[in-house]
Amino acid sequence: MKIALAQINPTIGDFENNVGKIIYYGKRAASAGARLVIFPELAVCGYPPMDLLLKPSFVRANLEGLERIKHALRDIAAIVGYVEPNPGSGRPVFNSCAFLEQGEVKAIQHKTLLPTYDVFDEDRYFEPAKSYAHCALDGWPVGMSICEDIWNYRELYPRPRYQIDPIETIIQFEPRLLTNISASPFTAGKEHIRHELVRNQARSHGVPVVYVNQVGGNDQLIFDGRSIVVDGNGKLIGRANAFEEDLLVVDLEAVTGEVKDSPEDITINTYRALILGTSDYMRKCGFKKVVIGLSGGIDSAVTCAIACKAAGPENVLGVAMPSPYSSPASVDDARTLASNLGIELKVIPIEKPMQAFDSALAESFAGQAKDVTEENIQARIRGAILMALSNKFGYLVLATGNKSEIAVGYCTLYGDMCGGLSVISDLPKMMVYDLAEYINEEAGREVIPRSTIEKAPSAELRPGQLDQDILPPYVVLDGIIHAYVEQRRSYDEIIRLGYKPEVVLDVINRIDHNEYKRHQMAPGLKVTAQAFGFGWRMPIAQRYREAMKQDVRRRST
Repeated sequence: MKIALAQINPTIGDFENNVGKIIYYGKRAASAGARLVIFPELAVCGYPPMDLLLKPSFVRANLEGLERIKHALRDIAAIVGYVEPNPGSGRPVFNSCAFLEQGEVKAIQHKTLLPTYDVFDEDRYFEPAKSYAHCALDGWPVGMSICEDIWNYRELYPRPRYQIDPIETIIQFEPRLLTNISASPFTAGKEHIRHELVRNQARSHGVPVVYVNQVGGNDQLIFDGRSIVVDGNGKLIGRANAFEEDLLVVDLEAVTGEVKDSPEDITINTYRALILGTSDYMRKCGFKKVVIGLSGGIDSAVTCAIACKAAGPENVLGVAMPSPYSSPASVDDARTLASNLGIELKVIPIEKPMQAFDSALAESFAGQAKDVTEENIQARIRGAILMALSNKFGYLVLATGNKSEIAVGYCTLYGDMCGGLSVISDLPKMMVYDLAEYINEEAGREVIPRSTIEKAPSAELRPGQLDQDILPPYVVLDGIIHAYVEQRRSYDEIIRLGYKPEVVLDVINRIDHNEYKRHQMAPGLKVTAQAFGFGWRMPIAQRYREAMKQDVRRRST
């Protein structure tokens, strides 16, 4: 029996296009000789729909979409993810998949395990499954499961999240094929965990497993696809493309299929994920062009290069906004970058706006020495210029802050934090350098100027300023942030990794003190295990500290 994996990129709530896409891929699969086509989790409405699920009209539109699909795909059976209303008590809806055949819904399976951690909040909306559906195609009993249902594999996780394993129950019905439709977000390195999980499920139960994952960007989340099929021994017999839509046809009886290339390098995967996330954010929000402040530094250079890949250089505007403290070399680097990328560059000096602010505040600031206040005014002038260009021409402003700076508050509210999308906000500073090197390597030429990569990082808001004046070396800072934020290690545990106690205390206090800034930043694309987005839920007004209190310098808002 031939089956097809339809790895599609739905847009949340765009029922017309989502349904059209499902029908299109279903007909392509039928033309390729497949008897069954399988789509990702919540393919009809897109994932994650969040509080749209609380709108009855949204749920009805999703059901109407399923009706259209059911009648359009009479020539091929299909498994389609959608939202099913809950007629009983509990949450209002189920996260479901329908088995469609000959214009009818032959079986419905609800999702059992509802993740409520990190970026997931499914228990807020969905009622869990209480029973398991039976369906078959051409004499093949088919077991259906949805995303998290396959992740509670006890042999892989010594401490499972859930008390039950739905796959163990499904296997009792002796399916010849186990399917799992998914919307599993990208995290660097996660593709290996997924592959091992699916492979071990197949080997443990002795049945082929088909895993179909969503692809594309939806807000902060990026889905990398990489749908796979393994045989009953866990051998990989089919794999779809990474980071793009794909239709993969596999012959289960002949045990043959195409195993397409899938990058394993973390830097390459992260780069492709950020391009996809930026492109889809623009497209799905209706933006054609972006504007970026180019400082001559590494962060804005990498952001600009990603934007050119996502939108095309003709749709990217760079703006250099030198102050009296900007070095000529930084402006030169911005010009060189723009030339190398083939984008338009505007140079808008900010000295006159700075003088205007000085004049307007002279009386109020009389007798006060210049400090970080005046530095932040520069950043806010630049933010205002970028937002003005956005308002006038409809451009999307891309913020350029990295994870290291955002973690410790080395950023200015309403200044460099301005934007509609923060492209590299989940990239530690050292990873930004890795991406810069790869961008040049991929291009086979110097796209990002070597001088940008090699010079010491600086905000250039006062004479001779360097990031390392108030921050630890980035290699140290990134290590502590990774341990504290992503691994949730304690103060004592991080010290045992070899970091100096006073540096660890300073960094974690900076992280804890700057939650108010992160709550106000632009949405950022998630690429690590723990991003500062809606999966990071810390209160702003709180006084708990990991370690003993110590006075640390806080950068003003």
